[in-house]
Amino acid sequence: MSHAADTTATVIPCLRYRDALRMIDWLCAAFGFEKHAVYADGDTVHHAQLTFGNGMIMLGSADSASEWGRLIAQPDQIGQRETQSPCVIVCDVDAHYAQAKAAGAAIVQDIADQDYGGRGYSCRDPEGHLWWFGSYDPWNAAD
Repeated sequence: MSHAADTTATVIPCLRYRDALRMIDWLCAAFGFEKHAVYADGDTVHHAQLTFGNGMIMLGSADSASEWGRLIAQPDQIGQRETQSPCVIVCDVDAHYAQAKAAGAAIVQDIADQDYGGRGYSCRDPEGHLWWFGSYDPWNAAD
Protein backbone atom coordinates (compact mmCIF):
# COMPACT_ATOMS: atom_id res chain seq x y z
CA MET A 1 0.00 0.00 0.00
CA SER A 2 1.37 3.38 -0.98
CA HIS A 3 0.85 6.33 1.31
CA ALA A 4 1.80 8.79 -1.44
CA ALA A 5 -0.81 11.32 -2.50
CA ASP A 6 -1.75 11.52 -6.16
CA THR A 7 -0.24 14.95 -6.78
CA THR A 8 2.47 16.64 -8.86
CA ALA A 9 5.32 16.25 -6.37
CA THR A 10 5.08 14.28 -3.15
CA VAL A 11 8.39 15.40 -1.61
CA ILE A 12 8.85 19.15 -1.16
CA PRO A 13 11.99 20.51 0.56
CA CYS A 14 11.37 23.23 3.14
CA LEU A 15 13.94 25.86 4.08
CA ARG A 16 14.13 28.72 6.58
CA TYR A 17 15.86 32.03 5.89
CA ARG A 18 16.65 35.01 8.10
CA ASP A 19 15.80 37.41 5.25
CA ALA A 20 13.21 35.31 3.46
CA LEU A 21 11.82 38.13 1.31
CA ARG A 22 15.26 38.88 -0.13
CA MET A 23 15.99 35.18 -0.60
CA ILE A 24 12.75 34.62 -2.52
CA ASP A 25 13.85 37.20 -5.08
CA TRP A 26 17.41 35.83 -5.11
CA LEU A 27 16.31 32.20 -5.60
CA CYS A 28 14.14 33.28 -8.53
CA ALA A 29 16.89 35.37 -10.16
CA ALA A 30 19.83 33.05 -9.47
CA PHE A 31 18.31 29.58 -9.74
CA GLY A 32 15.23 30.14 -11.90
CA PHE A 33 12.49 29.46 -9.35
CA GLU A 34 9.11 31.13 -9.83
CA LYS A 35 6.87 32.54 -7.11
CA HIS A 36 3.81 30.37 -6.63
CA ALA A 37 2.58 31.84 -3.33
CA VAL A 38 4.04 34.19 -0.72
CA TYR A 39 2.26 34.82 2.58
CA ALA A 40 4.06 37.60 4.40
CA ASP A 41 3.37 40.15 7.10
CA GLY A 42 5.90 42.96 6.83
CA ASP A 43 9.39 41.41 6.74
CA THR A 44 8.15 38.04 8.05
CA VAL A 45 7.38 35.33 5.54
CA HIS A 46 4.97 32.90 7.17
CA HIS A 47 4.96 30.59 4.17
CA ALA A 48 6.15 30.75 0.57
CA GLN A 49 6.03 28.30 -2.31
CA LEU A 50 8.48 28.55 -5.20
CA THR A 51 8.22 26.29 -8.22
CA PHE A 52 10.77 24.91 -10.66
CA GLY A 53 9.16 22.89 -13.43
CA ASN A 54 6.91 20.39 -11.65
CA GLY A 55 8.97 20.69 -8.44
CA MET A 56 8.53 23.02 -5.53
CA ILE A 57 10.28 24.27 -2.43
CA MET A 58 8.58 25.87 0.51
CA LEU A 59 10.26 28.42 2.73
CA GLY A 60 9.66 30.87 5.50
CA SER A 61 11.39 33.22 7.86
CA ALA A 62 13.74 31.69 10.39
CA ASP A 63 12.50 32.10 13.92
CA SER A 64 13.18 30.54 17.28
CA ALA A 65 9.81 31.43 18.75
CA SER A 66 7.72 28.77 17.03
CA GLU A 67 7.82 25.06 17.81
CA TRP A 68 8.98 24.25 14.24
CA GLY A 69 11.48 27.11 14.24
CA ARG A 70 13.22 25.75 17.33
CA LEU A 71 13.89 22.50 15.42
CA ILE A 72 15.69 24.23 12.52
CA ALA A 73 19.31 25.46 12.58
CA GLN A 74 20.81 27.82 10.06
CA PRO A 75 24.03 26.70 8.32
CA ASP A 76 26.16 29.37 10.02
CA GLN A 77 25.03 28.03 13.42
CA ILE A 78 26.41 24.55 12.69
CA GLY A 79 29.71 25.21 10.97
CA GLN A 80 28.23 25.60 7.45
CA ARG A 81 27.18 21.94 7.50
CA GLU A 82 23.87 20.58 6.28
CA THR A 83 21.99 17.42 7.08
CA GLN A 84 20.09 17.58 3.77
CA SER A 85 20.02 19.67 0.63
CA PRO A 86 17.76 20.06 -2.38
CA CYS A 87 18.80 18.34 -5.61
CA VAL A 88 17.36 20.07 -8.66
CA ILE A 89 17.33 18.61 -12.19
CA VAL A 90 18.02 21.25 -14.84
CA CYS A 91 17.97 21.14 -18.65
CA ASP A 92 21.21 23.03 -19.35
CA VAL A 93 23.47 22.67 -16.33
CA ASP A 94 26.25 24.81 -17.82
CA ALA A 95 23.88 27.75 -18.41
CA HIS A 96 22.37 27.30 -14.95
CA TYR A 97 25.86 27.23 -13.39
CA ALA A 98 26.80 30.47 -15.16
CA GLN A 99 23.58 32.19 -14.01
CA ALA A 100 23.95 31.05 -10.40
CA LYS A 101 27.63 32.02 -10.28
CA ALA A 102 26.90 35.45 -11.78
CA ALA A 103 24.22 36.00 -9.11
CA GLY A 104 26.77 35.31 -6.35
CA ALA A 105 26.15 31.67 -5.50
CA ALA A 106 29.22 30.28 -3.74
CA ILE A 107 30.35 27.29 -5.77
CA VAL A 108 31.48 24.49 -3.42
CA GLN A 109 31.83 21.68 -5.97
CA ASP A 110 32.68 22.88 -9.44
CA ILE A 111 30.68 21.73 -12.43
CA ALA A 112 31.76 18.31 -13.67
CA ASP A 113 30.58 15.17 -15.40
CA GLN A 114 29.48 12.63 -12.79
CA ASP A 115 30.53 8.96 -12.63
CA TYR A 116 26.89 7.88 -12.31
CA GLY A 117 25.81 9.97 -15.32
CA GLY A 118 24.87 13.53 -15.98
CA ARG A 119 26.70 16.71 -15.12
CA GLY A 120 26.32 18.89 -12.07
CA TYR A 121 27.64 21.23 -9.42
CA SER A 122 26.89 22.27 -5.86
CA CYS A 123 26.72 25.73 -4.38
CA ARG A 124 25.59 27.74 -1.38
CA ASP A 125 23.01 30.49 -1.48
CA PRO A 126 23.72 33.79 0.34
CA GLU A 127 22.45 32.39 3.66
CA GLY A 128 24.61 29.28 3.37
CA HIS A 129 22.12 26.59 2.34
CA LEU A 130 23.66 23.89 0.17
CA TRP A 131 22.14 23.09 -3.25
CA TRP A 132 22.92 20.54 -5.97
CA PHE A 133 22.00 21.23 -9.60
CA GLY A 134 22.56 18.73 -12.35
CA SER A 135 21.33 17.04 -15.49
CA TYR A 136 21.15 13.50 -14.05
CA ASP A 137 17.51 12.43 -13.88
CA PRO A 138 17.06 9.35 -11.70
CA TRP A 139 13.52 8.92 -13.09
CA ASN A 140 14.90 8.42 -16.59
CA ALA A 141 18.28 6.84 -15.82
CA ALA A 142 19.28 3.76 -17.81
CA ASP A 143 19.36 0.59 -15.73
